[in-house]
Amino acid sequence: LQLLFLVQVHGQGGVKFQNWAKTYGSSPELYFQPTSVEEIREILDMARQRDKRVKVVGGGHSPSDIACTDDFMIQMGKMNRVLKVDKEKQQVTVEGGIFLSDLNIELSKHGLALANLGAVSEVAAAGVIGTGTHNTGIKHGILPTQVVALTLLTASGEILECSESINADIFQAARLHLGCLGVVLTVTFQCVPQFHLHEVVFPSTLTEVLDHLDDHLKRSQYFRFLWFPHSENVSVIYQDPTNKPPSSSASWFWDYAVGYYLLEFLLWISTFVPSLVCWINRFFFWLLFSSRVENIAISYKIFNYECRFKQHVQDWAIPIEKTKEALLELKAALENNPKMVAHYPVEVRFARADEIWLSPCFQRESCYMNIIMYRPYGKNVPRLNYWLTYEGIMKKHGGRPHWAKAHSCTRKDLEKMYPAFPKFCSVREKLDPTGIFLNTYLEKVFY
Repeated sequence: LQLLFLVQVHGQGGVKFQNWAKTYGSSPELYFQPTSVEEIREILDMARQRDKRVKVVGGGHSPSDIACTDDFMIQMGKMNRVLKVDKEKQQVTVEGGIFLSDLNIELSKHGLALANLGAVSEVAAAGVIGTGTHNTGIKHGILPTQVVALTLLTASGEILECSESINADIFQAARLHLGCLGVVLTVTFQCVPQFHLHEVVFPSTLTEVLDHLDDHLKRSQYFRFLWFPHSENVSVIYQDPTNKPPSSSASWFWDYAVGYYLLEFLLWISTFVPSLVCWINRFFFWLLFSSRVENIAISYKIFNYECRFKQHVQDWAIPIEKTKEALLELKAALENNPKMVAHYPVEVRFARADEIWLSPCFQRESCYMNIIMYRPYGKNVPRLNYWLTYEGIMKKHGGRPHWAKAHSCTRKDLEKMYPAFPKFCSVREKLDPTGIFLNTYLEKVFY
């Protein structure tokens, strides 16, 4: 009789997992899409019996191998419900697999919104916090700072409720969990009343922005800027709450025909003639970013923007007071090495300090400096020199890498960067003593 009550979980073989940029992938032995906690428990039991590891994946957006495994993969897409909306506290509790793109729409039906969002919303709630996704705004923290509670299914099958008041230590670890503490079943976000944003984009120069950084930070709640390498050109972006009605000056022709297809074609040509990149960066600044543009829309439509096409990225957070020095060093390095080319833009964003153990903003206000090398038509562009130069500058200024992006840091580096690293490790070892949730990426982090 008892056998009848067993949930039967079926894993698919032969599934190939690839991240959005198609820069990393793996072929899990079995691929699961569970619909209940019972099913996940069974998958963990099966993994234990067969001595396999388990990796949980959401939207697969991370530009690194953090989600890859050759053992068992759990894709949480079917556990994607909104469980509770508390209008009084302005909080929402969701299953870990919900995409933020769906959550944004659900929240807006209740007159609520998330106070800050990253560039992309086709990402799962549990994954967004797991890698420390961020946007910009010196009064705003990274996205995990909006989490007030979560539930975690541990390797042993136990469910832990975590918040500031219950399992507080596990909470500070699990708000940025790297997928190695257990399966995040539910997340409770602190929301704000729904709001519209007025975005103003205008041209400037690197010298002006760096010399008046404090003014810019005070002037706009969500300030960021884009620097065009091999030039002085900068595009400044201000985003601020507004009561004005929605309006847009965006055009399909300029955004896609030019900003996507023409750019991809020209960058492809530049793989044969690298010196063209300097010209391309300047040409596109003149074409798309040299005049003032304004947009007004509901907050999530302004926060989210087109990442164009496949790319390699690096994104480190440095102490905010090092912004000018580090950027000018990167600029000088490019000027001194004519053979080293850098695609536009270098995106510079800001975030407030927090207390989350593995947050790149742990106990310090930070500047994130995101560099990019596109892969036109999927072709790889030489980037090693640029990558190493950038990493060297970031390390020198006390940088910490974004967990979702590819970086070359080892446990020795991370112990120096993160005062709370040992605390995180002891929580991880307690929750997952056999390392069932580890993979190659995480072994570099912890061993």
